[in-house]
Amino acid sequence: MAKAMDEIKWQELEIGAVVTEPGNAAEYKTGSWRSERPVVQKEQCIKCGVCWLFCPDMCIIRAVEGHFTANLNYCKGCGICARECPVGCITMISEEG
Repeated sequence: MAKAMDEIKWQELEIGAVVTEPGNAAEYKTGSWRSERPVVQKEQCIKCGVCWLFCPDMCIIRAVEGHFTANLNYCKGCGICARECPVGCITMISEEG
């Protein structure tokens, strides 16, 4: 008979086991890990969505005006959005400055 999750010790878990409730990723604000953050020049943005397409963390969101911006609660500052932007409207700036 299988044990309930609250009866299993961590040493008994199989490799790759999920120990938290599914769908809880939104609770983890990973943006505090970054050293740089993207800044979008709204007037240069052509609203193509390439930054959204390439973002590995899915933190790029479309603003009401149609341009794209990063949700800084989840952006880790990888810079892929800035590198892939076809018009260069995204600049990575240091979190310090």
